Amino acid sequence: MQPRVLSRTDSLLARRAAAVPRGVFNVAPIFTEWAEGARLRDADGREYLDFAGGLGVLAVGHRHPAVVEAIRAQLDHYLHTCFHVAMYEPYVALAERLNALAPGRDSKKTMFTNSGAEAVENAVKIARAATGRTAVLCFEHAFHGRTLFGLSLTSKVAPYKTGFGPFAAEVYRVPYPYPYRCVIGHAGSCTGHIIAGIEEAFRVLVDPADVAAVVVEPVTGEGGFIVPPPDFLPALAALCRRHGILLIADEVQTGFGRTGRFYAVEHAGVEPDLLVTGKSLAAGLPLAAVTGRAELMDAPQVGGLGGTYGGNPLACAAALAVLDVMEGEGLVARAREIGDVIMGRFRRWQERFPAIGDARGLGAMCGMELVEDRESRAPARTLTAAVLTAALERGLLILKSGVYDNVIRVLLPLVISVQDLDRGLDILGDALVSARS
Repeated sequence: MQPRVLSRTDSLLARRAAAVPRGVFNVAPIFTEWAEGARLRDADGREYLDFAGGLGVLAVGHRHPAVVEAIRAQLDHYLHTCFHVAMYEPYVALAERLNALAPGRDSKKTMFTNSGAEAVENAVKIARAATGRTAVLCFEHAFHGRTLFGLSLTSKVAPYKTGFGPFAAEVYRVPYPYPYRCVIGHAGSCTGHIIAGIEEAFRVLVDPADVAAVVVEPVTGEGGFIVPPPDFLPALAALCRRHGILLIADEVQTGFGRTGRFYAVEHAGVEPDLLVTGKSLAAGLPLAAVTGRAELMDAPQVGGLGGTYGGNPLACAAALAVLDVMEGEGLVARAREIGDVIMGRFRRWQERFPAIGDARGLGAMCGMELVEDRESRAPARTLTAAVLTAALERGLLILKSGVYDNVIRVLLPLVISVQDLDRGLDILGDALVSARS
């Protein structure tokens, strides 16, 4: 009997198992060899439609020509000097553009980090320096990163927090408005219930005079694509103003057109004091940012903010190209069009499949919550995993989310063609049928 010849993927999986820790998770057992736009090809030549977008990083798609050209041009000058040692124009130019894009009329300033988690931590540092307060309020279903303080803010135990305590002190968590599972029973009263709960927390958990900031995702990302009621963010901003608390909007996943506005807070007309971005900012290069009111950003002492690689020149050049592409190709408006198509499909499937308990979204940030039955709303974790597996087998890469692991989320590149969008949704529909049979 001839021994089975390992495929290239099988060989790479064996090498991965021997060389990389098990704790480094993988969504799919594939290795990418090539990617462009909304498509990628694996080590064995199989092509996939990418509805995951590198975990929401690729708003302008894989290897957009303008981004590739900007990176190549930067390569001809320098790769790294460290902005703290020898400054360079791309850092300043990108800060200027993000300052101009941030909501609100106040003068803004921006600093750069490597990751969204690092940016969240720096936003909290800035808030503490500006207010002289220490406590931070955050929400259930939140995800703010895997660093110590980011993980302290994150609200999902397994797998993110299991075995990694103790966590940072002076972090207080309150419920997030979740219309589908609102304890009041209907979305209309959800915001009032949440705001009243925060005021109660100020009586029993922490003195509001000690709270430096509230950190909030305008739409939860890893927490399940929960879209809060339209009045939630304005009510939260008003509460912060009443108590002299800074509002930090974590737009790492929602920013850069994903929700059909450049920033998701724009839907609510809210002007956060500090705004955190990352992911799609540099089209796959590590870059994140904190943008905020100038007087707040200037609060930390000289040398209090920074990092060796933050605002790397290649990443800044890529990000400047991303902004050009988003404007030139109308990707914010395109996100709204994509969202209309996706939600149209989701709602038709919801009428057809009782397992789809909720279909929700804002712009192209859309999700389906799968349940065992609509009466109990018990999360259908096994079914969700089966749908993702069936989709992958048919050539669609797509993700789950939510604290119950039962939300299928769409993070596709906004440059996706009409044909690929329709084909990807066809595959997802087939996967729903297959997983239920």
